[in-house]
Amino acid sequence: VQLQASGGGLVQAGDSLRLSCAASAESLGSFKMGWFRQAPGKEREFVAVIRWNGGQLYYANSVKGRFTISRDKAKNTIYLEMNTLRSEDTAVYYCGASLGAWSTLHDQKMYRYWGQGTLVTVSS
Repeated sequence: VQLQASGGGLVQAGDSLRLSCAASAESLGSFKMGWFRQAPGKEREFVAVIRWNGGQLYYANSVKGRFTISRDKAKNTIYLEMNTLRSEDTAVYYCGASLGAWSTLHDQKMYRYWGQGTLVTVSS
């Protein structure tokens, strides 16, 4: 599985941004697709995950109500719609693909494949 993340940029606090992650794979049916982020000097942290088949969702508390993860099966792409952005959302955002159990998907070690990351900078 190859993942290509895009859509990052420089925005102001309160703005919105949508990230995309295009996946190259014969079938994503068994995968759970997640977004993580890594701020300067910090560890990579979980943001959101979606089950490719079934669409089950899970969010980190820090983004719940502001971010929305979705997928387009026809395009083999997942999205992260980010609203009401804050300066603390500044980070490199990574998409990942996992075959792990649903309860473990907040853990980056459970992801087998990663995209290259896209930088989101929120100015206050």
